[in-house]
Amino acid sequence: MSWLYIALLAAAVALVAGAEWPRLDERFGGESRRRRERARRKAKSHLHVVGDDEADEFAASVERDLANLPTIDDR
Repeated sequence: MSWLYIALLAAAVALVAGAEWPRLDERFGGESRRRRERARRKAKSHLHVVGDDEADEFAASVERDLANLPTIDDR
């Protein structure tokens, strides 16, 4: 009789896995893996939008950097 219980348990597991397959594939499938990797790459970029209060400071920083660049004098 124990083989019948094992078979019923295996059938129940297969039924639940089959019913939940779309949700499992969405969470653990290849497309979600690509989405997670892309999100991880995007999170590594530390870019942010300069706000109005930082705009003047940013412009002054850019002007200082440009003034300090080496130039070639055409004579």
